[in-house]
Amino acid sequence: MALFDSSHENSQQNSVIMQNTTPHEVETIVGPSVKVEGDFNSQGNVLIQGTVSGTIKTDKYLQVEEGAKIMASVRADSVKVSGEVQGNIRAKSTIELTPTARVIGDIEAKTLIIAPGAILHGKCAMLGTNEAPDGKAKTGKRRGEAEGDYAFPKSLVEDEA
Repeated sequence: MALFDSSHENSQQNSVIMQNTTPHEVETIVGPSVKVEGDFNSQGNVLIQGTVSGTIKTDKYLQVEEGAKIMASVRADSVKVSGEVQGNIRAKSTIELTPTARVIGDIEAKTLIIAPGAILHGKCAMLGTNEAPDGKAKTGKRRGEAEGDYAFPKSLVEDEA
């Protein structure tokens, strides 16, 4: 209820939390006591402090706070994880894992930042480095190998519907 409380102390506390968590203007906050199940879609910046199960999609920035737990596939422009994510994360731009992050799933991004102490159990793919001009993924090969001896897994290079 403090989120809706108009008292000066609580408003000041909420603005401090938002200033400390992200440089982005937050449109949606899932508070620490909130549990969301199902498909979560947003066009703005999202801050997760509670628990989300299902899928999360946002056109902008997603931040998963320390103590938050996500059991979902995640798609966003950029993602910063300080909590726990059990599911695949795909970002058009950047994924940042802080020292308290714990990710169990595959991640895909153009830029990946992993701080010492972060835990990642899954595959990692860097987007943009392996795409042909037509937007289709190229298969990779090592020097001296015949064409087709090595290919990137389809799950990492194909766009999910």
